Amino acid sequence: MSTFRNPLAAAAAALVLSACGPQAQQPSEAPPAETPSQPSTDTAGSALPRELDPLFAQAAQEFNVPAELLKAVSYAETRWQMVAGEAEFPGQQPAFGLMALRGADLEQGAALAGVTAEAARTDALSNLRAGAARLSQLATDAKVERGDLAAWAPVVAQLSGITNPEAQAEHVHRGVYAVLNQGAVALNQDGSVAASLEPVQVEAKFERPQVRAMAAGPDYGAAIWRPSPNYNTRPTNNTGDPSMIIIHTCEGSYSSCWSWLTNSASQVSAHYVVNESGSEVSQLVREASRAWHIGATYDCSLNGSKECWLNGVSANHFTIGIEHGGYASQTSFPAGQIDASAKLSCDIARDNAIIKDSYHIVAHGRLQPSSRTDPGPNWPWSTYISKINSYCGTSTPAGEIIIDSNSANNDASKAKFSTTGTWTDGYSAGYYGSGYYYAATEAISAPATFEFYLPTAQTRTVDAWWVEGANRSATAPFIAYNAAGDEVGRVSVNQQTNGGKWVQLGTYSFSAGWNKVQLSRWTTPGYVVMADAVRVR
Repeated sequence: MSTFRNPLAAAAAALVLSACGPQAQQPSEAPPAETPSQPSTDTAGSALPRELDPLFAQAAQEFNVPAELLKAVSYAETRWQMVAGEAEFPGQQPAFGLMALRGADLEQGAALAGVTAEAARTDALSNLRAGAARLSQLATDAKVERGDLAAWAPVVAQLSGITNPEAQAEHVHRGVYAVLNQGAVALNQDGSVAASLEPVQVEAKFERPQVRAMAAGPDYGAAIWRPSPNYNTRPTNNTGDPSMIIIHTCEGSYSSCWSWLTNSASQVSAHYVVNESGSEVSQLVREASRAWHIGATYDCSLNGSKECWLNGVSANHFTIGIEHGGYASQTSFPAGQIDASAKLSCDIARDNAIIKDSYHIVAHGRLQPSSRTDPGPNWPWSTYISKINSYCGTSTPAGEIIIDSNSANNDASKAKFSTTGTWTDGYSAGYYGSGYYYAATEAISAPATFEFYLPTAQTRTVDAWWVEGANRSATAPFIAYNAAGDEVGRVSVNQQTNGGKWVQLGTYSFSAGWNKVQLSRWTTPGYVVMADAVRVR
């Protein structure tokens, strides 16, 4: 697995260094890295040095640590960004600085380097000196031959804080020593080199990850199945139907993340973890099960007043959680990681009929603002949602209109939903968007109406979505009307089958203005008809 960039590719895929503290969440998106901006700052707000190579060299020489190793450890942990970590998981201390130092390692490293813990958190050189000092102490304890890069591998594993043997081996071989072998480079925003590491061919003296067949994720075949014991069943009522995806950052590396979430002692989990480069995804919990990834009850006032019927419900009940290797405070996210995550979110949304927008694919920090900010202010929300829709094929063709039975999900300028008579809202699994309405069949003119606006006369194909069931009408009548109120077509469909997907009703000629498709109740009595969503394409 290749996780790091070769220096020869740097011009095409530059990592731009800067940092900022956690701020408000989506839907705002940080400007592209190419956009001119103010000088980079570290977590204390002072100028982050434009040249990091001299700082790595100084810290390495002072504490007799190979400079290449110090750079590789830093890059594997933070991509040479000055992070200000948060406590994403109970029992895990936040990480700080270029070295992602935590807890006792930060305190001990700072003391050995003769700096305060606060300086080690917020000053680039102090953080590097503290990290080098701690590595040096561990090397002394392990009697490492300091000139032998391969011999430092057990020390690298120890500093990572990872206890799972497989994850330790992955961190050493596919993380730190992979970057040593392949090299890396980081550029300032003006294209000048901030830090670089020339490739060094070395084989870590550390047990390699166990060679075995890795099972595919039960819900996402592109994932590795690493089952976590930390889950339980979702509620059997409608609050247990997955209707949102929550985006997290691990506040650490991919290997440390999945290993902690599969540890029974952690009492936390997520459904998926995406690595920093996007080259690997782990599934930890089945989508049908309730993972333990957010410690909050739902409050729709935090989320654009969407899905207010879920207020007061544990957000774990109805969400699917995706963790990402990285930090809420980092200034950018690798394109490969965003791409891999968007493919995953598309798959989840498609399989669970989740709306693909920033209110249903949502930041952890938005739903739990009292104690979380991830994935941070620089998660590229508009790019991310656009990619999801592109992969799911919902961003094209242009002009497609979806009319949902929940009016809050509609663009009021071109889609409206209404009912006449007595209709009841429902949330059985398989609905589109945010539930549906149903009504008893009888000889009464009290339809559900899906309206859509066309600027010109057009021929359009109409599809419908419903939740199937044995009590549904086998002759549910859909009737299409143009803007003048003239009937242009009708069809009866069997709603006992073909649920949870788009089903074509027909192709009709509509006029300019507000056209409509009505679901009538006037058919064989003793059943119900399902008004869920209509698509006009």
